[in-house]
Amino acid sequence: MRNYLKTFNILTDDEIDLFEKKVIHKKINKGDFFIREGQTSKEVGFVISGLFRSFYHSSSEEEVTYCFTFSNSFVSAYSSFLSQNKTTENIQALTNIELLTISRDEILKLQESSINWLRLFKFIAEQEYIKMEKRIFLLQKETAEQRYRDLLTNQPEFLQLVPLNYLSSYLGITQRHLSRIRKLISN
Repeated sequence: MRNYLKTFNILTDDEIDLFEKKVIHKKINKGDFFIREGQTSKEVGFVISGLFRSFYHSSSEEEVTYCFTFSNSFVSAYSSFLSQNKTTENIQALTNIELLTISRDEILKLQESSINWLRLFKFIAEQEYIKMEKRIFLLQKETAEQRYRDLLTNQPEFLQLVPLNYLSSYLGITQRHLSRIRKLISN
């Protein structure tokens, strides 16, 4: 995590040391949840190893996967974390997970201790917004085949690590349609 925080060139070594003193090491078993629908997000995690899936339930109670979180990434029910309202999302471990967590209270204290923390959190929020906007545009503008090709090019790890039922949900298509697309592209 130290190396990851250093890549932003925002925090001092002392600020990173302070952060490391505040985190809690946790393990989450495959199938267990980081947060469930109806809970309020009180922490942010940094994934050391493993893979999370974020999903919500549609009006027809179907699970819709909208995000995957891999190693060396932060994970949170961010809207709930900010607003302190109950979340509508679920974040579930697709593998055994090792992560470091920090409470919302500790993050607020960090923000008060140095402008660098505000700069870092602002930068991370901006990057997440850009990623979300790209995903929305891809879903609304492109065909399912093009969305799959985009994954092949930009996120091939999804295709290797994510089960097909979650991958098809992420792409907004049925598993059968995903199988047809994969067969078409591999020929």
